[in-house]
Amino acid sequence: MSSAREPDWPTPASGGAAAEFWAFLRAGELRLQRCRECHAYAHPPVPVCARCGSLRREWVAAQRRAEVWSRTTVHAPVLPAFADRVPYDALVVRLDEGVFMVTNPTPVAEPLLSLLEVGDRVEIVLHAVTDDLTLPLARPITPAQPAS
Repeated sequence: MSSAREPDWPTPASGGAAAEFWAFLRAGELRLQRCRECHAYAHPPVPVCARCGSLRREWVAAQRRAEVWSRTTVHAPVLPAFADRVPYDALVVRLDEGVFMVTNPTPVAEPLLSLLEVGDRVEIVLHAVTDDLTLPLARPITPAQPAS
């Protein structure tokens, strides 16, 4: 992701709850789906609550803080669109709301990635790749840099 010209990115889902998630990101907000009945969070977005079966959902602002649960360097692209990006780093983080998200480190964080370990705290920052695509990326929280 540190190249001068970023290759074309796959287009996010254009319908349903996933489209709402991507629209919030484009607007500069990280929002998560939450059940209005039992208050369970869901990510990725789903039409029915996995805990209680309710169809009553709402979107709430996320705290943008998370814990690293896993990290890896991807050497074989999982999609043809990522062929020009390998190798790249991928993280699984658990947001403070309790849901998991697969993400990448911010380009600025790449030099710090070698120091990042499972259990470390990160903040989720929004990176506008194009006018139509904003990605939630992870940035390590260092003692000198509190989460924003």
